[in-house]
Amino acid sequence: MSPTTYRPVHGHVTFLGAGPGDPGLLTLRAVAALAEADVLVADPTVLDVVRGHARSAVETPELVSLDGALGGTTGYASKLVMASAGTGKRVVRAVTGDPGLDGDTAEEMLACAQAGIPFEVVPGVASAVGVPAYAGVPIGRHVRFVDAPTASARCWAEAGTSDAMLVVSTTLEAVAAAAAELVAAGRKPDTPLTVTVAGTTTRQRSWTATLAGIAAELKATKALPSAEPGQAAIAVVGEPVTGAPGQLSWFETKPLFGWRVLVPRTKEQAESLSEQLRSYGAVPHEVPTIAVEPPRTPQQMERAVKGLVTGRYEWIAFTSVNAVRAVREKFEEYGLDARAFAGIKVAAVGEQTAKSLVEFGVKPDLVPSGEQSAAGLLEDWPPYDPVFDPIDRVFLPRADIATETLVAGLIELGWEVDDVTAYRTVRASPPPADTREAIKGGGFDAVLFTSSSTVRNLVGIAGKPHNVTVIACIGPATAKTAEEHGLRVDVMAPEPSVHALAEALADFGRARRAAALEAGDPVTRPSERRPGSRRRARG
Repeated sequence: MSPTTYRPVHGHVTFLGAGPGDPGLLTLRAVAALAEADVLVADPTVLDVVRGHARSAVETPELVSLDGALGGTTGYASKLVMASAGTGKRVVRAVTGDPGLDGDTAEEMLACAQAGIPFEVVPGVASAVGVPAYAGVPIGRHVRFVDAPTASARCWAEAGTSDAMLVVSTTLEAVAAAAAELVAAGRKPDTPLTVTVAGTTTRQRSWTATLAGIAAELKATKALPSAEPGQAAIAVVGEPVTGAPGQLSWFETKPLFGWRVLVPRTKEQAESLSEQLRSYGAVPHEVPTIAVEPPRTPQQMERAVKGLVTGRYEWIAFTSVNAVRAVREKFEEYGLDARAFAGIKVAAVGEQTAKSLVEFGVKPDLVPSGEQSAAGLLEDWPPYDPVFDPIDRVFLPRADIATETLVAGLIELGWEVDDVTAYRTVRASPPPADTREAIKGGGFDAVLFTSSSTVRNLVGIAGKPHNVTVIACIGPATAKTAEEHGLRVDVMAPEPSVHALAEALADFGRARRAAALEAGDPVTRPSERRPGSRRRARG
């Protein structure tokens, strides 16, 4: 009988660079590693950046933040990592910037190596490189990196006498002291300096001055009183590689940079709209104003679904994501799947509805080529032809409060319509207290109203937006409802489309910024106009 060899079971550790703060800077490999993780051990500064890419709720990994109350030490992180990996789990250790430039992370790697735990390194965008890029300060090839908290007197002396551009990792409070160190070591007092905090995020803010003048600049702009204690900063010292300081600023000059925009929709409904707002530099905040409930009498919906299976319909038209969800839930109740749509033409009112159908396994036959609305759908809908259309009936599952535009248009085109209430819309529960306070107190810079019902429901559940908040409406009817509720309408979409509405708001922000610059005024957000806002502002 041969002896049994004991082999310890070890998991795997991925040391992952999460970048400086922008979730869009995660690499494809980082996203893949997060999707496979059993345990996520993350620096608190990047936990929100990486958490969204961890596995779904069905396979939720253990999320561990290195809270300050626990010390946040390398030793504690190392114990968490090895304890989990030692039980066979896949661990992702996420750190700010790039793990290869982090001495503490190197110690954690060494601990894994000594314990025989296999690991890999997924590089990330280093803060010292990514932040200057987002601040519009190219650093070129001849550059020297200085970590101010650990820099020795010799390091400062060499940096002061060097003619290289310097990238200094420091804190906002210590920037003036670092500048003084460099001047004392030989750097010219009029050497340009750009310091950036919260780099690559929509809270980013930069100041440009000289080594001799940075302390006065920070004082004049009241930067320090509004900063978080010990707020990390990246300072770039030296003549810019291209142009003058500020000429290449592309991130902080986005038309809605830093604007908190209220979107009265659910996160699922607002996905593409929120992404568009982010592309303009805004911070979207979704607040649902309606909730969806089953119809009071489900028999009509049940008959329609049975008719769908037995060949009663030539078309089914979906006018919302909620309609797709309602039909899908009824299918699952009957043990059906997307194959039940075989032989039936499927129409979707817009891209988001079409996307939810594709996720269900159904590719729509008709999506409006122009305006994404019932009117746009009718523009492309073919008239009934008894020669080519064996069946003249359309199944239209929709909300209880939907308008009659589509029904009337289809009947005019010669179709018979089964207009079925698939779900009811009711007013949503009030948002959290801090959100209600931000709405009424001017904490939001803008709100997008996409229908008259969103105006009525938002005011009903959260109160009327503050008068400094920019009110943007999708069309005249929505604008009229807003005005009836005492709101000043600042922006109206040129066409009834949520994406046109977001673009119109961006144009408003762009014009507002240009006017401030032309007048020589500081560029501020609308919410910064309310009393006391400068003391509370977070950039």
